[in-house]
Amino acid sequence: MLQLLQEISSRASGWVELRYHTRRSKRISVRNGKLEESSTLHLTGVGVRALVDGVFGFASTTDLSEKGVTRAVNEAQSAARASAVAKRERVASLPRVKLATGEFSVETNDPLDRHSLSEKLELVMRIDERVRSGAKRIVSSSVAYSELQDEKVIVTTDGAAVHIIDAKPDFRVLAVAQQDGDRAMGMDSAGVSGGYSDLFAARTPDEMADRAVRLALDQLGADYAAGEVATVVLDPGLVGVLSHEAIGHTVEADLVLGGAITSGKIGTQVASKLVTLCDSGPSALIPHAAGELLVDDEGVKTGRTVIIDHGVLRSYLHNRESAAHFGVEPTGNARAFEYSDEPIIRMRNTYIEPGTSSVEEIIASVKHGYYLQGLGGGGQADSNAEFMFGVREAHEIVDGKVGKMVRGVTISGNAFEVLKSVDAVADDFTWGLGAGHCGKGQLAKVDAGGPHLRCIVTIGGRQE
Repeated sequence: MLQLLQEISSRASGWVELRYHTRRSKRISVRNGKLEESSTLHLTGVGVRALVDGVFGFASTTDLSEKGVTRAVNEAQSAARASAVAKRERVASLPRVKLATGEFSVETNDPLDRHSLSEKLELVMRIDERVRSGAKRIVSSSVAYSELQDEKVIVTTDGAAVHIIDAKPDFRVLAVAQQDGDRAMGMDSAGVSGGYSDLFAARTPDEMADRAVRLALDQLGADYAAGEVATVVLDPGLVGVLSHEAIGHTVEADLVLGGAITSGKIGTQVASKLVTLCDSGPSALIPHAAGELLVDDEGVKTGRTVIIDHGVLRSYLHNRESAAHFGVEPTGNARAFEYSDEPIIRMRNTYIEPGTSSVEEIIASVKHGYYLQGLGGGGQADSNAEFMFGVREAHEIVDGKVGKMVRGVTISGNAFEVLKSVDAVADDFTWGLGAGHCGKGQLAKVDAGGPHLRCIVTIGGRQE
């Protein structure tokens, strides 16, 4: 396929990008002991972008013959010409950047295909049974396994020629407990780039089931939190949610051009000097981040982009088009979920870098506050960095000690104001947002994380 795309690109007039993509996906889900889904899907096609008179055109095809792909090139060029009539802003030229060549693949010693569909189905069924038998008060269970296995070939007329192999499995467990008409939910999940054993390297499936059950049961007897502005210690999972949802989207260059709060603020102090926030293509600090992207879908070799450096906003996230507009180098953030999707600016693995304090020291110095762990019950954020998230597990901190669990906790505020309040950053690090997808017109596998950190947020709760 690489040779075919190179031959077609060599005959193309002007700038052309050819992206072959074949994907094999599996999903198994069980609810309350009953199989809801066991599916295997396979898609293959080529997406084509052409730049004509400063305007992009896009087309895709499932016809992988030379004639079929050439036809798609012509269609993309025609689409660009048609769009040029109404397009005000045009790309004068694409910025120069080191484009990828050669082979790239996610590292693993345990490929997903070594494990059969029946083995994965048996695991999901067994873990669902473990959840349901965890306690008499467990009244509902749900377990799901899914995987994406991708192969891509990307060729551009200005030098990209790359073959990419990637695999991303994830696993989710949910338990619902009930007592005297009161219900509570517990959950756990994991998602990685890599193989089967990589998915369960941090926690085994049994440990995930037991954790979900414990959370559901513990919350049944917990008091509701009272609303207040409070000092909190966020775990890496919530640090990741804050980094991705509340900060990361505001620095995607297309949203910046649309009027996000970060517009015009490069070089401005937007966070505590203790905060350095990055977005990386390769998995930084520890391996197998779920958003691992070694080469983006424009053929740009990825690296680490420092967004906030010791509190100062230093960079947005760019594709080649936005980089041309801002006069900077692309950051390797162009991503397309399937061959029929046009690449758009997306995050990869977004995180806050570790600090120098221990978690124990950070908690010990809190007289009154909360220790908050994980996203629960969803949430929302906007381009002004205003956010509200549900918390999966919350405990009071009293006189430097983690105390009783409280339930129904939400956190809210302006993400940049929250980052300005950070006064301690721990020396640990974990990826915590690997399961599921990020949505922005099209899906993307991402990850986010960081260390524990201490800050001030608005706690939302209710009286019993």
